[in-house]
Amino acid sequence: MFSLSVSDLTKLQTVKYANFGSIANLVFDFCITFAEEVRWTWFRPWDVTRVIFVISRYLPFAGVGLTAYDALRVGHQCTSSLQGKIIHIISIVAAESLLIIRTWAFWQRSKRLLIGLLVYSVLIIAAALAVDLSPTMLLPGEEPPIGTCYFEDTRNEAVVYIFLAMFESVILILTVYKRVHDYKNSQSGIVVTLYHDGMFYMLCILGITLANVVIGAALPSAYSDMLDALQLVSHSVLASRILFRIRDSNERIQEPSVSVTTMELDCLRPPTMSMSWTGTTSQV
Repeated sequence: MFSLSVSDLTKLQTVKYANFGSIANLVFDFCITFAEEVRWTWFRPWDVTRVIFVISRYLPFAGVGLTAYDALRVGHQCTSSLQGKIIHIISIVAAESLLIIRTWAFWQRSKRLLIGLLVYSVLIIAAALAVDLSPTMLLPGEEPPIGTCYFEDTRNEAVVYIFLAMFESVILILTVYKRVHDYKNSQSGIVVTLYHDGMFYMLCILGITLANVVIGAALPSAYSDMLDALQLVSHSVLASRILFRIRDSNERIQEPSVSVTTMELDCLRPPTMSMSWTGTTSQV
């Protein structure tokens, strides 16, 4: 049986601590935002947004549980991690779907934008899966020992995160463009919430994704899974908070002319589309 050096074992132990810390973050955030979840989702109709929210909110608990199992198992006890990968993918896709819905609302529910983002999402997912399943190593560098089942991934994971970062960057650019182009002088509470809070949370998500790219591409393979759980947790936590903040803002500013839809916004129309935005009211 292949044995690791003391240095590699120390690195793997550090990775395990980092992942268990992320699990604690998920549980802590769930506890402090549970009241918001009850208020903003429990008594709402079961629409697409609520289904996606439930998946992105609760499936990560199973994902981080399997991550914890992978981290704690003995190196020579090889078991399939396929279930864990599937849960990770579904959870992240669900969280990214909330970001798509948010961006779609910010773009006045543009059908062309929605179709474009959905097609782009499918292409990104297909490319990421192809890289993840490929036996060919696309980046040079140290790889996990063949035939072992230590808590490590190949450098192809860095390429997968690059695709994810590309998608998140597009969402970010679309948000900035729409804010500058159509909502530059708008002081509407909903617009402020959609932009400022959304930008902050998306930058956090993108930052963690880019950190995974650097770790996977540049650091020793023993560190490859150091932010594995954090990637999942950050998507779940931050995407949920975006939804909570949007619904909270819509409730507080009480804009009667904005009807409730999937994201509590019927249609955000910029000033150039005959809508007069003020601090707390708008007229269609």
